[in-house]
Amino acid sequence: MPDFFIVGHHKSGTTALYEMLRRHPGIFMPEKKEPRFFAGDLRALIDKPAPGGRVETLEEYVALFEHAQPDQRVGEASPSYLRSETAAREIAAYQPQARIIAILREPASFVRSLHFQLMQGHVELEKDLRRAFAAEEIVRQGKRVLRYSDHIRYVEQLRRYEDVFGREQMMTLIYDDFRADNEATVREVLRFLEVDDAVAIEVIDANPTVDMRSRSLDRCVRAIYAQRGPVARAARTLIPSSVRRGAMRTFRQRVVLGRPRPADEEFMLELRHRFKGEVVALGEYLDRDLVSLWGYEGID
Repeated sequence: MPDFFIVGHHKSGTTALYEMLRRHPGIFMPEKKEPRFFAGDLRALIDKPAPGGRVETLEEYVALFEHAQPDQRVGEASPSYLRSETAAREIAAYQPQARIIAILREPASFVRSLHFQLMQGHVELEKDLRRAFAAEEIVRQGKRVLRYSDHIRYVEQLRRYEDVFGREQMMTLIYDDFRADNEATVREVLRFLEVDDAVAIEVIDANPTVDMRSRSLDRCVRAIYAQRGPVARAARTLIPSSVRRGAMRTFRQRVVLGRPRPADEEFMLELRHRFKGEVVALGEYLDRDLVSLWGYEGID
């Protein structure tokens, strides 16, 4: 079982932290990010399996860590664990001494970045953030996939872990600190995990926020990936699969996806009004002035 868990949130630096930690010689993290094994309550809400397929059984989960060395700290990163209402208890049942790492981001910017990611993953179909958030729930085939506001319950989420692990086994990072100095933040994490913090650290910018320029082009790329239609069948016949996948991935990154469009500042202000109470509560919980850090002064 892992010694530590990066529990979330999405779009808050979890991928970069995972990539940087797994390069440390004293740490083992599996190739498969986001096993999501302990988020049993969210499995029915997940629109598609985790990358590389679902981890359904305890044996499959434990097998992810079979190549870890005895002297390595073992960890995994599943950002859905923070949103899950049952993951904390499920993790504690198997590994009560686990160390828990959470990363939290200013709510309005988090919601905007999450919206871009959900569009990129074809979970969200509404391109306008205001309308998407107003709808609140994303429903597919009669099944609720998620609610945006479920993510912004930071104190409630942290307390679920505090109840079973205690504060001394928890580390809560702020996304702004991680972005401002990746290396310093990672060294803090290494000290928390009690591994050598003097090793060279490779700074990695992973999973950047991007916008979808063209939904129709994206559908074409997906059709070729899925080998649907005459063009896809011709490409499958003429082009080796490894070359085809690489070309489609490059095309999607360079043509279909691009830099995010400017934020709707009026709506971002509305979101800050809505989430001011959560920011105040989180600041009190962490004993830190997040109101000033995140620009919530003067917002009622």
